[in-house]
Amino acid sequence: MSTSVPFRRLKTCLATALLAALPGIAPAESFTDVKPSPQQVAWQDLEFGVIVHFGTNTFLDREWGDGTASPSVFNPDKVDPDQWARAVKAAGVRYMVLVAKHHDGFALWPTDQTDYSVKASPWKGGKGDLVRMASDAAKKNGLGFGIYLSPWDRHDPRYANAAAYDKYYLSELEELVQHYGPLTEWWLDGAGSAGHVYDFAKYVETLRTYQTNAMIFADVALFDYGDIRWVGNEDGVVQGENWNVIDRHGQLRWRPLEVDTPLHKGHWFYSSRPDFGTSLKTVDELMDNWESSVGHGGQLMLGVAPDTHGLLPEADVRRLADFGKALKARYGDAANLVAQHAPTDANTAAALDGDPSTFWSAPNGAANATLEVDLGREVTFDRAMTMEWLDGGQNVHGYAVQVWDGNGWKTVAQAQAIGHMKIDRFAPVTARRVRLNILSAVGTARIREFKLFAVNAPR
Repeated sequence: MSTSVPFRRLKTCLATALLAALPGIAPAESFTDVKPSPQQVAWQDLEFGVIVHFGTNTFLDREWGDGTASPSVFNPDKVDPDQWARAVKAAGVRYMVLVAKHHDGFALWPTDQTDYSVKASPWKGGKGDLVRMASDAAKKNGLGFGIYLSPWDRHDPRYANAAAYDKYYLSELEELVQHYGPLTEWWLDGAGSAGHVYDFAKYVETLRTYQTNAMIFADVALFDYGDIRWVGNEDGVVQGENWNVIDRHGQLRWRPLEVDTPLHKGHWFYSSRPDFGTSLKTVDELMDNWESSVGHGGQLMLGVAPDTHGLLPEADVRRLADFGKALKARYGDAANLVAQHAPTDANTAAALDGDPSTFWSAPNGAANATLEVDLGREVTFDRAMTMEWLDGGQNVHGYAVQVWDGNGWKTVAQAQAIGHMKIDRFAPVTARRVRLNILSAVGTARIREFKLFAVNAPR
């Protein structure tokens, strides 16, 4: 039977509309069409978090428990999450994630779903709730709070039955998301889960019901369910150019990077072994982690580990404080050499005012543009920090930092991606005029902040 042209067009329009409405099916997009959610933008602005590993492993010198440890081993005598929060805040941290249940299945709150938890331990006579204590400490110290609930469970027999375990995991999730919020982040760790099928769609649906603003961390294998993704290493380093939009099997999503690395090299949990003390990262190593993660548009997630008393070791507390001081001295407002500059137009001033809510804007749709700064004096510097306004997407695809040497513009740094923040390091250079040259942009490039610093150069 023949079909009229108008009717065929109607069928095509209806089919297109239905396909667009189906979950998991989206119209084709380019990378620059994909924009972040307001929650993702807010999360990226946090820049620096910590993840706290504390549990039965702490008392057994283990990194990965097998689920056989007796709850009786968990018995800290001075546990103080407020001490944790104060210590990490001194380092410049803005939120704290607690491992509420690691792969061994031991729960740090008195869950109704299993007896394998703090309520079966001698700590506080079985009446303790470490998740509550950590949540309260974070709030008291002005930090966001997040929760890690391991999907892999090496203790609970229900894990062998996918449907039964999904019900169990969801029940634990509901306890945590209903009673310990608001949550900044929810960690979905895929470790040890090869071959196991989880109902992640239901997990996320339930989480979103109670915690609509929580960011879900997951590796790329959980592409459809995560808001943020793993960097792919535990070295504290972003490799290569950092693009917030990634492509998985032809699907494009805004998935900013989280860069996790422990304060003690090779140790997420505390250990009584001698090598734990010698594994503490130096201030220089921590600075390199920060510059190689936050300074490359990622989010630094530093692992800290309370000891068997339930306290961060004093050496760790001092190291965190020293790092916080060093970070402020290097990249704090007082160190920004662009804070003083010659008078300029309002558009340029918006990128120099230290206020990330304002931004310089290139001409609408311009593929090339320059943001030029007259410092009003000769200045020596060796770092440039640039922050892109990401609400409208990651539009800068190529840029250069250049100085006027009296005869022409000299390039001191050049790359492709800026993103949330990009710190460029180069040999010390002295100049009065500096510019950010946008070599390639799609859409309209917008720069929240442009700063200069002298790290290994006289100020």
